[in-house]
Amino acid sequence: MLNGSDIMTRSVITVTKETTVKELATILTSHNISGAVVVDSENKVIGVVTGSDLIFQNKKLHIPSVVAILDSYFFLESPEKMGLEMQKMAGATVGDIFSKDTITVQEDSTIAEIATIMSEKHIHTLPVLKDDTLVGVIGKKDIIKTIATGADTGPTT
Repeated sequence: MLNGSDIMTRSVITVTKETTVKELATILTSHNISGAVVVDSENKVIGVVTGSDLIFQNKKLHIPSVVAILDSYFFLESPEKMGLEMQKMAGATVGDIFSKDTITVQEDSTIAEIATIMSEKHIHTLPVLKDDTLVGVIGKKDIIKTIATGADTGPTT
């Protein structure tokens, strides 16, 4: 049965919070990848940034719905969410747009576990750790390649 270390990419493309959005776009396209791991000055994983984060910058701003009752206004959605969206849309660096709630896997995680995380959490790029050290990355293409080769990915239950 295969695990994360069998399918992960060992030469991980990383960026920092200081990487500009333009540099990120160049990195993603030149390496033909959908995301990059964000690391701090000590090379510790602090997040992931993807092409979706770049696309988010070009979407239309959704203004929260408001109900007026007498002289009061009530937001039907969180105005804080709109503020975060505006900040992300105006972001100039990876630090402004990356996902900080990073989910990682261990190199001995099974393919079934990895596929489940990717599917349920809608994640396309998973950093792979060994003892809190970045040792690889698994993208959705890695899972698809494994399925295409007919490799034993373990139980499907």
